[in-house]
Amino acid sequence: MGNVIDRASRSGAGSSGLRVSYEFFPPKTEAMEETLWKSIERLAPLSPDFVSVTYGAGGSTRERTHATVSRILSETALKPAAHLTCVGATRAEVDAVVDEYAEAGVRHIVALRGDPVEGIGSVYRPHPEGYSHAADLVEAIRRRRPEIEVSVSAYVERHPESADWQTELDNLKRKVDAGASRAITQFFFDNDLYMAFLDRVAAAGISIPIVPGIVPVLNFTQTAKFAQKAGATVPAWFAARFEGLEDDAATRQLVAAAVCAEQVFDLVDRGVGDFHFYTMNRADLVYAVCHLLGMRPEKPVQSTEAAA
Repeated sequence: MGNVIDRASRSGAGSSGLRVSYEFFPPKTEAMEETLWKSIERLAPLSPDFVSVTYGAGGSTRERTHATVSRILSETALKPAAHLTCVGATRAEVDAVVDEYAEAGVRHIVALRGDPVEGIGSVYRPHPEGYSHAADLVEAIRRRRPEIEVSVSAYVERHPESADWQTELDNLKRKVDAGASRAITQFFFDNDLYMAFLDRVAAAGISIPIVPGIVPVLNFTQTAKFAQKAGATVPAWFAARFEGLEDDAATRQLVAAAVCAEQVFDLVDRGVGDFHFYTMNRADLVYAVCHLLGMRPEKPVQSTEAAA
């Protein structure tokens, strides 16, 4: 960790133009709501480029997303990016959500096809009267509300449904041609895979920013299971960092911060300047990594979390 801190102080990361964004998910309970807003309050002073709020199939989830985005707009100076998917809704219903966001002041949408209602690994079936793919959704948003910026997803190790790299890159290019201005990647742990993906993207003539998605590992077992479903490799050396820490939450949190900082600083050394953190609605690990990057709030911020 000493080498990371030394590199941070030498590189002056805080003044080098690095940009970060944070992803949250809408809370289901009052306790989760409290945790979310403590996390937002802790991270907001670091002045992220934007904060995104996830969106799932089903009316109640959509309402929670809209409520969270609306509160961010009304109670903070943050710029929210509202997620939107094609799953389980007609074109008219999706268009209505876009209009609601625009009228509320949202100027950034993360447009996604979305996972099957049955979960990752199931067969995706578009709504018979809905948008079939993310590119269709991007085009609709840009046509309907040209003032809204649109980000999309990208997959460093290919989407699980992509048969080959040509299929993967063709899909990303369709989203770019439809109007996407940024892609945010699925999380990954091997930076060489991300750099190889950038080479593939450039060779395909795609020039929008490809922002790396970074996930601090709050719970290694859960993260590894999700990575398997999402098609993200967990290298043996990475797993070894968390070996034997299943019942040692305090050490696990320290290791998680060190491992995440190591990954981010390696990317900075390779010229990467934008980072999107999957916070899991927890602030302390992300805050620690951003601190190591040289980012400082205008006023000191106290921790709101106990090690867990």
